[in-house]
Amino acid sequence: MARIAWTALLVVLLLGPVGSRVAAQTFQEPDAFLRETFSQNVPEPQILNVTPAMQQDIARILRHSYRARQLRYWREGGRTAWILEEIGRYRPITVGLVVSEGALDTIRVLIYRESHGWEVRHDFFTNQFKGLTLDPQNNLSGRIDGISGATLSVNALRNLARVALYLDRAVRASAG
Repeated sequence: MARIAWTALLVVLLLGPVGSRVAAQTFQEPDAFLRETFSQNVPEPQILNVTPAMQQDIARILRHSYRARQLRYWREGGRTAWILEEIGRYRPITVGLVVSEGALDTIRVLIYRESHGWEVRHDFFTNQFKGLTLDPQNNLSGRIDGISGATLSVNALRNLARVALYLDRAVRASAG
C-alpha cells in the first residue's frame, strides 16, 4: 500500500497539477483581428502614454495595480482598436476590442489560457457589449449577464471593456 502511495506521489510530482498544464487556445491571431477590423488596411500603431492618474483609474477598474506606462493602439477615424490582457483566474486572457465613437463595437477573445470559462469567447456572450459606453464613474452603461462557472473570465472581459472605453476616451480627449 505504501508503495502505491509513493508511486502516486511521484506521478503527481512529475506531471504537475492538471490545471497548470492547460494549453493556450488561439481563436484568432492578434494580427488577423487587426486586419479584419481595418479591412486589411491596418494603420500604424500609436502609443498612448499612461499617466500616473490614468494608472490609478485603470487600477480601480481592474481592482489590482496597473504599472504600464505606454500602450499600443490602432486608430482610424473615430475608431480605436486595443489588444489587452487580463488574468482570468490564473492565466492571461488576450482580448481584441474596438471602440467606435466612444461605444464598444467589438470584443473578441483572441487567446484563452484558462481551463474553465472559455465560453466567454462565444458571440452570445460578447454581443452583449455592443454599443455600451462608459459613464463618468467608469462603469459600463448596460448590464452584462454572466455565465455559470465562468465568473472570473466574465469579470476579466467586463473590466477589459471598461479599460478600452476609458483609454479610447483619453485618446479622443487628447486629440482635441
